Amino acid sequence: MAPRLRHGDQVLVWMRPPRRLRAGMVVVLELPSAPLSVKRVTRVHPDGAVWVQGDNPFGSTDSRQLGAVEAACVRGRVLGRLWPKPVLIRPHTTPIGPEGD
Repeated sequence: MAPRLRHGDQVLVWMRPPRRLRAGMVVVLELPSAPLSVKRVTRVHPDGAVWVQGDNPFGSTDSRQLGAVEAACVRGRVLGRLWPKPVLIRPHTTPIGPEGD
């Protein structure tokens, strides 16, 4: 999948954790390796933990290396890209790779 967002893009973020996380949502979260990261939720576990992945599998630190992330690490939801070309960010409805099942 081609990355929806690229390094340097300016995004509009609702800085409130979503009440209900769903697969396909693009979220801002705190990871151990970075202060804030933008990732896509690919799976929500029954215990509330989430599996997150970047859209670029070769250049992203995500759940493939870190495992499931606590839902409390999610800080907000990306609503859209403002620059360079404005676009709304809608959740994907199709699974992303084998982990999205």
